[in-house]
Amino acid sequence: MTKNEMLNDELGENHIATSAQNPVRNDAFDLSDDKKIELIKKDVESILITLGMDLTDDSLKGTPNRVAKMFVKEIFGGLNPNKKPSSSTFKNNYKYGEMLVEKNITVYSTCEHHLLPIVGRAHVAYISNGTVVGLSKMNRIVDYFAKRPQVQERLTMQIVQELQNVLGTPDVACVIDAKHLCVNSRGIRDIESSTITSEFGGKFSDELTKREFLDYIRLETNF
Repeated sequence: MTKNEMLNDELGENHIATSAQNPVRNDAFDLSDDKKIELIKKDVESILITLGMDLTDDSLKGTPNRVAKMFVKEIFGGLNPNKKPSSSTFKNNYKYGEMLVEKNITVYSTCEHHLLPIVGRAHVAYISNGTVVGLSKMNRIVDYFAKRPQVQERLTMQIVQELQNVLGTPDVACVIDAKHLCVNSRGIRDIESSTITSEFGGKFSDELTKREFLDYIRLETNF
């Protein structure tokens, strides 16, 4: 193994990101989704054959196509800027001046180091400066940035930055608590551990405001 290969392996094993943005090539969207599915299907077939699997078996026949469609249409669909959710904003006519918190947003993402799932919850908050956004849009923003090969720190930052842009305010915060199957199911195989990341913008950098947000997400939700 070369020195560069050893360094790349070490970065991946330690889940260290090298960029605050997803490392996507300029030509990433020159191919249509159908063409990408066709090419990925062949690659998955090659992987399974190399592993010794019999692709004539009825259970495996459709696996390469299913995996290819899943990659392009589902779990990595957030790479495509055309799928970015529109975020309509509205005037805060009712003059609500406190923070708004959307907690327990489901996160399904994929670790970019081993292509294994990241599963957890995101808690997002903002303080309006005159503009509000629909509650479901906050969930959609989380889902959009999660549906790509990711690093949790980057995902947390991207959610905050997107809402800051949409709302026109720095006063946005996000906390994510997630399990990484690359830690839970391989390597150290620690099934109990989870990873918490946070990003606090604007007023949320103030200790009292930050504490209020953290207290809200700890509240029990029973319906």
